[in-house]
Amino acid sequence: MAKIISELPNDDGIKRVSIKVTRSMQDADGNSVDVVDYVMENLCDEAISEAESVKASLEAKLTEVNQEITDLIAIRDAE
Repeated sequence: MAKIISELPNDDGIKRVSIKVTRSMQDADGNSVDVVDYVMENLCDEAISEAESVKASLEAKLTEVNQEITDLIAIRDAE
């Protein structure tokens, strides 16, 4: 899933963004095409907060996976 992020025009000085969430598919001829699943429009600061929240969640999951790998390697290498 990829995202295309662009600034929306504004007249009030408040920055807004458009986030198009896309995915790759194959057309009838077997060619790869990108399709827009949905579009979100949001205030820029809110979009940044949401992205930071997702990042924190992913970092926490990465920490758990790294610990799992460490534990598995310790078991594998134990004599």
